Amino acid sequence: MVRHHCGVRVLVVEDNAVVADAVVEGLRDQGMAVDVAYDGPSGLDKVTINDYDVVVLDRDLPRLHGDTICRQVVEGPYASRILMLTAAGQVEDRVEGLNLGADDYLAKPFDFSELVARVRALARRSPSAPPVLTRGDLVVDRVRLAVTRAGRPVPLARKELGVLEALVSADGAVVSSEELLERVWDEHADPFTKTVAVTMLRLRRKLGEPPLIETVIGGGYRIP
Repeated sequence: MVRHHCGVRVLVVEDNAVVADAVVEGLRDQGMAVDVAYDGPSGLDKVTINDYDVVVLDRDLPRLHGDTICRQVVEGPYASRILMLTAAGQVEDRVEGLNLGADDYLAKPFDFSELVARVRALARRSPSAPPVLTRGDLVVDRVRLAVTRAGRPVPLARKELGVLEALVSADGAVVSSEELLERVWDEHADPFTKTVAVTMLRLRRKLGEPPLIETVIGGGYRIP
């Protein structure tokens, strides 16, 4: 599958359902598309099926240890960055986790704003995700989460920004509604929903004239 980066797609693998659900809800509030797994095997299954920017990985998981998942992600054909999130926070634990191939390590208890910052920093490290995207007179700053057109600020909601990032980073190629759902929302998004069309309508209105986004009948959307 061609990888058009947009927004940030995250997998949270955490066996403590209270912690997992809180992290998922918080990251979604930040505009990220977030999936969750409550044990090791289901976490590894999701990594092999979906395309994640960041995997927030608890180390001490039931049925399949987080170290094993980390090792398989690092050694496999996956572009996901790994943030280990664990109660084992001693220096030797952090060193061991990083030596396994984790990209970052955050000990519990943690400050949620720090978790968000670390997830965003890891997502920006992907070579397919430059910090600033441009298309004509449109500039999308992924670090500042800011958009301008012809120098004019364009305030966007999180999902609108994610959709716009997908279209700009596609470099003129068509992006389907299904791919937008996968990258900007999450695995539970209804493929028959009108969410993408409604978001596109608002986005076009905010971007103003002349129109930037083309609809390709039977294909999806593009910015030529």
